Amino acid sequence: MTALSSENCSFQYQLHQANQPLDGNCLLFLIILGKILLNILTLGMRRKITYQNFMEYFCISLAFIDLLLLVNISIISYFRDFVLLGIRFTKYHICLFTQIISFTYGFLHYPVFLIACIDYYLNFSKTTKLGFKCQKLFYFLTVILIWVSVLAYVLGDPAIYQSLKAQNVYSYQCPFYISIQSYWLSFSMVTVLFMAFLTSRAEVIALVQAVRMTSYMNETILYFPFSSHPSYTLSSKKTLLPKFIICFLGTWLPFVLLQVIILLLKVQIPAYIEMNIPWLYFVNSFLIATVYWFNCHKLNLRDFALPVDPFVNWKCCFIPLTIQNLEQTEKPISIIIC
Repeated sequence: MTALSSENCSFQYQLHQANQPLDGNCLLFLIILGKILLNILTLGMRRKITYQNFMEYFCISLAFIDLLLLVNISIISYFRDFVLLGIRFTKYHICLFTQIISFTYGFLHYPVFLIACIDYYLNFSKTTKLGFKCQKLFYFLTVILIWVSVLAYVLGDPAIYQSLKAQNVYSYQCPFYISIQSYWLSFSMVTVLFMAFLTSRAEVIALVQAVRMTSYMNETILYFPFSSHPSYTLSSKKTLLPKFIICFLGTWLPFVLLQVIILLLKVQIPAYIEMNIPWLYFVNSFLIATVYWFNCHKLNLRDFALPVDPFVNWKCCFIPLTIQNLEQTEKPISIIIC
């Protein structure tokens, strides 16, 4: 009886040990699946636009890479141990592929931010005049180049290589890379938003208190009191700043609060989760607002080639559309759609 009990205990221990990696792989599968569903939801909610830009192409490529990672995890988890093209794949490769993706995602924040900023600046200043097909090809090649470059850097870096090689020895551990780039980028954007709000907090509070909601041309709109003061000009940065803040926070306030909580609590999020499409569209809106604000003196209200935000309608912020007798208002109003 004692030997039987000892044998049963040994069998239960081995079963528990065998189930641990499977549980981790299942959790990883669910996380990536949830991220893909979030990507699909975000892409489906965005405003359908015909304007071509780098960020749109990169978001689609990110969704494709996430899907590719999920397929790899699913295949390896199902077959567990198989040979393909002379290469033996085991459950260890699930961790290896996810680590490589984490390192690659972690080093992409600064390059994507910089290239998107340059892209919007060049499009705004109209220094580039490419045809529609040439522009699509250019963005496609740029996205491919940035993925290949960062991946080559990750695979060629000695420190990262040693980290991945050590994983082969201690396969029961699978730590994921935490990106410092995303932390400082988030910190910088939140700081800029906070400083901008402090600079124009009185105007922002006044506009929020005066805001009303109505329907115009089958769309729900927000309208604010329109100043008829002669000093009011559309090219005034001081005038546009509070409206930009309201439009931006009207869409991204929950995400801003989430970033503040993450920064204050110093939450460490693996890079393969942190690089996601909602985060990229948040950065995208921030960049568009920044480019608009620095170039407000160049704004052409009738130019529809301006950068278009898939979530925030910035263009309506500087269209002084005056409607008479709207809810019997005594003063003309300015329409702002957020």
